Amino acid sequence: MALYWEDFPVGFRHETDAWDMTEDEIIAFARQWDPQPFHIDAEAARDSIYGGLIASGWHTLISAFHQWYQSGLWAEASMGSPGMRDVKWVKPVRPGDRLRCVATVVEAAPSRSRPDRGHIVVRSEIFNQNDEQVAEYSGINILRRRP
Repeated sequence: MALYWEDFPVGFRHETDAWDMTEDEIIAFARQWDPQPFHIDAEAARDSIYGGLIASGWHTLISAFHQWYQSGLWAEASMGSPGMRDVKWVKPVRPGDRLRCVATVVEAAPSRSRPDRGHIVVRSEIFNQNDEQVAEYSGINILRRRP
């Protein structure tokens, strides 16, 4: 069953499946997109303020978005996004961490100029295996309205 903007009222909540952050994935992502030493070199990372290798915050966010999108809940209705806000990296993500994302709709409004769509703001909170919050962000999503 396809879901549309109307199916995501304020308060709608979804928890993603958990995923693992492996050392190989952390390093591969960082080599391409965020090649700071504490993301790509375990030895250099030991001497950093983090005391060990950590995932790029961008890797953490895109992994959470991927899990939310892979749920299929809004794949039919998605029309893109004009941005995000309130990005916070709360705690470093380390190799071997198992993450999950709790996504909650905090705003929803129909478009004033285009009746075929509306927007939602989804607050995504990312937690590790110890239920410690590691990151959060609010994504603004444009969704088709039910035909």
